[in-house]
Amino acid sequence: MPDPTGVAGRLPAVFMTPGTSSFTDFLSVAAPDLLPGARGPLPAPVTDAAHGTTIVAVTFPGGVIMAGDRRATQGHMIAQRDVEKVHHADEFSCVGYAGTAGVGAELIRLFQVELEHYEKIEGSTLSLDAKANRLAFMVKGNLGMAMQGLAVIPLFAGFDTETGEGRIFSYDIAAAKSEERTYESIGSGSVFARGSLKKRYRANHSQDDAIRISVEALYDAADDDSATGGPDLIRKLYPIVASVTADGYRRLTDDEVGPVVDSIIADRAQNPGG
Repeated sequence: MPDPTGVAGRLPAVFMTPGTSSFTDFLSVAAPDLLPGARGPLPAPVTDAAHGTTIVAVTFPGGVIMAGDRRATQGHMIAQRDVEKVHHADEFSCVGYAGTAGVGAELIRLFQVELEHYEKIEGSTLSLDAKANRLAFMVKGNLGMAMQGLAVIPLFAGFDTETGEGRIFSYDIAAAKSEERTYESIGSGSVFARGSLKKRYRANHSQDDAIRISVEALYDAADDDSATGGPDLIRKLYPIVASVTADGYRRLTDDEVGPVVDSIIADRAQNPGG
């Protein structure tokens, strides 16, 4: 294969040219085919790709909780039981996704690199608003694929170091961004999860309360939406739960989430409707 620089052992010029602190912009020049939305027209709309489902986020004084179920579906089949749809974005933020699992995983990885790249180039981190805007730009880049059936919707949340509060940002497939001050849910079970959160949310609740109502909202979503997976006690598969506070991002262990799940199930055994 010929050397694109014309000089053996030299990197292409794009790698040596000072430019943007955005890794996505760099990739659009250096290797645009690697971007999630740059696959070109598909021969037909995609209908059988695996899909991830419900994600919820809840603010509390001093931070935010994000939780997601573990199921991925493919049509009426369960494609995977242990998907991880809630991820670390950077030190003070997290991101989850609902929609096409493969595209969602690509989008999350690219977003993580985007934030890390900016910090290395600029020597500082983006504000929480700027992070949310960068993610919106990436979602917009996938619009063509979304219209052909490969849609993915992220949910972004973090601790704002300037205001000292947890914040949540949601998107649609056209990258319209909105901030949710209290709670939000996305995915096929979002209607049921949001109804659960609406009943249980309190402005002054503790972090433990936020964890409890987040997991309970996923339980309610799984109760009414076949694509949302409930806790699997046999396989010990619990929802992914993460907190972001002034101390940074932290994913809760199964040993922490398990007792919350057990408590909810014990309560529902006495009152199945919640």
